[in-house]
Amino acid sequence: MDLQLTNKVILVTGGASGIGEAIVRGAAQEGAIPVIVNRRRERGQKLVAELEQAGNQCLFVQADLSEIDQCQQAITQTVNQLGRLDILVNNAGINDGVGLESGFPEAFMQSLQNNLQHYYSLAHYALPYLKKTKGNIVNISSKTAVTGQGGTSGYIAAKGAQLALTREWAAELLPYGIRVNAVLPAEVLTPMYESWLKSFNNPDEKKAEIERRIPLEQRMTTTQEIADTVLFLASDRASHTTGQLLFPDGGYTHLDRAIHS
Repeated sequence: MDLQLTNKVILVTGGASGIGEAIVRGAAQEGAIPVIVNRRRERGQKLVAELEQAGNQCLFVQADLSEIDQCQQAITQTVNQLGRLDILVNNAGINDGVGLESGFPEAFMQSLQNNLQHYYSLAHYALPYLKKTKGNIVNISSKTAVTGQGGTSGYIAAKGAQLALTREWAAELLPYGIRVNAVLPAEVLTPMYESWLKSFNNPDEKKAEIERRIPLEQRMTTTQEIADTVLFLASDRASHTTGQLLFPDGGYTHLDRAIHS
């Protein structure tokens, strides 16, 4: 299926690794122009060099998205260098473990700053350009926004707010034909997830335990499967889809896990 993304400018935060990198690579394969927004310069430049060597046009923007002015700068640099912005993919974030018992109010507020503020700021500064292109926004949230996890109040509060903002922005931006949707990954084997697994005495055993609880095929979702969902939502093939929350998670969130035991 042609997603009709050729020459569309797609800005992806946290675009140099994990789910963000998969979205960037998928966008390039579809003929789009991915903008990789990442805090780490070396990782972003390495991905750009690889994509350009393969004949793809792309752009790297270094930014610390916890700073509002750098959110604005990321949008401005994109439009100044590429002339337009068609799609914003809010993806960057970190499960920082700021819990109710283990954390403090100051750490909670910092977690919101790190995980939520830039979703709003980037959308705010991108809006004038999305109006021109009749573009759209895809917010990457997490299944933990609806299931809870324990011990990570800041991250969960941000992820839940992202879902509320998805519906709010979808409603507010209807007059401009700008669609807004969210994707909620569950168990995806990203570098960050692998680091978490390594915190256990037997990472392979922990991974197998988790996989046994995933109803469809008892395996983790791949980053490519998340990217495919995001790119479909971002494309004109999803032209009448807005305000939706999609769970490409093998049934992990909604199916009774006893059905395959």
